[in-house]
Amino acid sequence: MRFDVVVVGGGIIGLATARALIRQARCSLALVEAENILAAHQTGNNSGVIHSGLYYPPRSLKAVNCVRGREWLFRYCADQGIPHERCGKLVVASDPAELPRLAELERRGRANGLRGLRRIAAERLVDYEPHAAGIAGLWVPQTGIVDFSRICQRFAEQVRGGGGEIHLGFQVKKICRKAEETVLLADNAELRCRYLINCAGIYSDRLARLAAIDPGLLIMPFRGEYFCLRPRRRELVRNLIYPVPDPRFPFLGVHFTRRVNHEVEAGPNAVLALKRLGYGRFSFSLKDFAEIVSYPGFWKMAGRHWRMGMGEYYRSFSKPAFVRALQRLIPEIVAADLLRGGSGVRAQALTANGTLVDDFVIRRGQRMIHVLNAPSPAATASLSIGATVAGLAIDDFNLAKRRVHGNG
Repeated sequence: MRFDVVVVGGGIIGLATARALIRQARCSLALVEAENILAAHQTGNNSGVIHSGLYYPPRSLKAVNCVRGREWLFRYCADQGIPHERCGKLVVASDPAELPRLAELERRGRANGLRGLRRIAAERLVDYEPHAAGIAGLWVPQTGIVDFSRICQRFAEQVRGGGGEIHLGFQVKKICRKAEETVLLADNAELRCRYLINCAGIYSDRLARLAAIDPGLLIMPFRGEYFCLRPRRRELVRNLIYPVPDPRFPFLGVHFTRRVNHEVEAGPNAVLALKRLGYGRFSFSLKDFAEIVSYPGFWKMAGRHWRMGMGEYYRSFSKPAFVRALQRLIPEIVAADLLRGGSGVRAQALTANGTLVDDFVIRRGQRMIHVLNAPSPAATASLSIGATVAGLAIDDFNLAKRRVHGNG
């Protein structure tokens, strides 16, 4: 089977990219996914938040794509009849040391074009979240909620409707580069393409290496574990309640999220998983573990942040510790209010110098593009990222066509 373009990865970024290409270019396209369902991992296990763009440095890829993608996503959901809400969220400072960081969030949000941000005094927090407690807050009206799996289903319908093919259960084991095409080999199948787009999420760095591209980073799997509020205690949360995040880490801290199905999630933590798809606390892969501990960046990161890491592991195994973290936002919460929920694994890029990469990473090679770091808010930004990657691929195609024509 030969195609102009093959997109690897059936999460929301791969599907958004395939959809954009089908809409913008006249090309034959296939999307391949290792699992037997789409959106099986990061996309299908996230908290369903449509992020505003509050946290990200102005002009960063995260900021630009999140702000643009957020509005595109709201319009898309409205046009397609996908249930969603623009409900807003409250960021709460619990300690005086957090006030400068709260002010910095407000500055970033305004620089990123957010309107209607409001600083909230302690005594007015109850106007937004009656059960929240803190010394100050920031109201962010642009934040919303949606089921991203529903969006992926619609993206897939539009890819197929535009003539694209989707191949499930196709796990790329080998990539062969030839003069005019790239060959992708799975156990019992083979695909050939003129152009390859890598949106493989947690395996994106390995896929890049299969394609003879040095990604310059290693994907680290961080497991996030959730609790859910019992139905009778969902009234404690109106919409979304977040802490002020620690700027040293690309994680937002445990928080409360109301979902479109009316459930309320509490979490997640951020535990280094010892398996790339390690959803359980005891999940382990010798290959993945050896890869982590042999990477110099891991030891540099561990040397700087081991206290934080141990705290996350402790909270993973201790429900009382998890509850105490949640009580910083809602003091009324007790252990009996929480039911064990699901978990997700975040693909987070780490450099060799021990830095957790805090922006999207998109790299171009010869007849290929690799999306190497696309953690939150990638789902929110998916339409924007997909359009960007598709545009880069189309530019490369046009350039290749001009070269062929010029040589002819």
